[in-house]
Amino acid sequence: MISSFFSKAKPIHFVVVTLLLLIAFTYTKANHLTQTMDVLLVSKQILLFGVCFFSIFVFDFLSGKNDLTKSNSYKILFFSLFMVMMPQTFLNSKILVANLFILFAFRRIISLRTMKQVNRKVFDAAFWISLATLLCFWASLFYILIFAALLLYAIADVRDWLIPFIGILTVVVISVCVLLITNTDVLGYFSNINTDVSFDFSMLNSPQIVVSSTVILSYFVWAIFFFIINIKSKTKNYKPSYLLIILAALIAITIIIISPQKTGAEFLFLFAPLSIIMANYIEIIPEKWFKEILIWILIIVPLINLML
Repeated sequence: MISSFFSKAKPIHFVVVTLLLLIAFTYTKANHLTQTMDVLLVSKQILLFGVCFFSIFVFDFLSGKNDLTKSNSYKILFFSLFMVMMPQTFLNSKILVANLFILFAFRRIISLRTMKQVNRKVFDAAFWISLATLLCFWASLFYILIFAALLLYAIADVRDWLIPFIGILTVVVISVCVLLITNTDVLGYFSNINTDVSFDFSMLNSPQIVVSSTVILSYFVWAIFFFIINIKSKTKNYKPSYLLIILAALIAITIIIISPQKTGAEFLFLFAPLSIIMANYIEIIPEKWFKEILIWILIIVPLINLML
């Protein structure tokens, strides 16, 4: 039984999800890449898969280090299955890297719970979100998480509230310096960043994306209800972390809604918080058969998509 296999955190689980991602990544690239195969193209794809793998590693680390789930591998299983369900995430290198930066930032934000090195953590979070913003402008909405964390963790020092702006300014200065060194038009570069808002969902009308997005959002709507109820049982010290997870999920959904170029790749921002929410939900389900159904649906849907 899959639910029993992933009920404990073991190194073999990383091997399994990595192989799953590798198969899905290779299949997706083989069906969508039109460039002539050469060393440069292969090297780029290896690096992009490395980003996928490292994202899983960072996600598992931030979840385990901050006790966002129990000691199991459900979270990385859900994260990888969601990516396989929405293979468009493999095709957008900017969003892949931007999401990794957001995971770096989220790790620092959640760790504010310890009240140690607050200045450094706030700066790091703003720095990583700023880098993500350069790749995907609406990733800037995750700045909200920083200030929400300062509020929820009752960090009242005015200097800590100003540090995010220093992190943003640092990335701006570094970016301008790099552009000048490479003789790139600074104003032209920043003016080309797509800040548009679009509510046109016609690009998501393909059967594969409709099926996958329906399942993903259905899981979110179903599990978030139990996740919110379960927060009441958490200790006072951990409740802010779970509220930040909900906020991160809502921000990700907002990005999906307003993103100017809707390809399905933007769903990637939702997968980390949703995987934590789903892992917490499956931990409290007493019926093993229901756990199996929830997981098997995520396995079967990609196979159905191949036939659409």
